[in-house]
Amino acid sequence: MTHWLLVSSPANFETSRGRGFDVAGMKKRWAKAASEVRPGDTVFFYATGLKAIAGEAVATGEAYFDETVIWESTKLGEYYPHRFPVDLVKAREADEYLPVETFLTEYENARKWPAKNWTLAFQGNVHRLNDHDYKLIHDLL
Repeated sequence: MTHWLLVSSPANFETSRGRGFDVAGMKKRWAKAASEVRPGDTVFFYATGLKAIAGEAVATGEAYFDETVIWESTKLGEYYPHRFPVDLVKAREADEYLPVETFLTEYENARKWPAKNWTLAFQGNVHRLNDHDYKLIHDLL
């Protein structure tokens, strides 16, 4: 089982909420990562700007390609076309997202960078998490 962290805007998370959290998506450049998603993989949703974890889901199927616009991107022509079905585990309300700074000292993925540059651990659309970081976030959510 692989643990994924998907980085996107709070508005995109709320769009997913409005759809009933039926699907998650990765941007075009993440085709290889999307092809590795398997049923049972876990997915966390990181809300940019707020620097917080908004929710968790489990993949229920493998990735497929669909350019129908669901989520918005600041990059022109980017539609998160690599998608896979998910079931929601937990979604926090917008005013209750889990701030990353509350668990940052225990978050192993952030240790790759100097403490003052911890936000680099959340740049890009997709990150793989180790078992420790998965358990940490899952338990806190």
